[in-house]
Amino acid sequence: MRADNSRHIVAAAGNRHVYTRAKAIKALREIDAAGTVVTFDIVARAASVSRSWLYTQPDLRGEIERLRAHRQRASDASLIRRLEAANERNRRLTEENRQLREQLAHAPGNLRAARLQSPPIPEARRQGRGSATIGPC
Repeated sequence: MRADNSRHIVAAAGNRHVYTRAKAIKALREIDAAGTVVTFDIVARAASVSRSWLYTQPDLRGEIERLRAHRQRASDASLIRRLEAANERNRRLTEENRQLREQLAHAPGNLRAARLQSPPIPEARRQGRGSATIGPC
């Protein structure tokens, strides 16, 4: 009669299960810490396990789904903040453009008013004949 070695097989399977779970948990933590999007495929590749095996582990499956949902919400919130900042910048630039156009529209009148208020330039100076340049003979 042969000896019953099934306990060794059962122990080896248990050890393999513990080792595989440890690899998956480590990969999951590293992916999350790196800020990478957490998906079943990415975790499975990083841990060298199958996606189907990950789906059969309720705690790992739940953690992957939780992290994926959390990252998605954070990403959505970030996009909303960026959109709000861009809208605010557009509002500021629109107001600045309005002010600059108003200044430009008034510029010819302001220039004319400044000319009227300043003393006239003598005719000789205006034509470049105001003073003689003394140079070598």
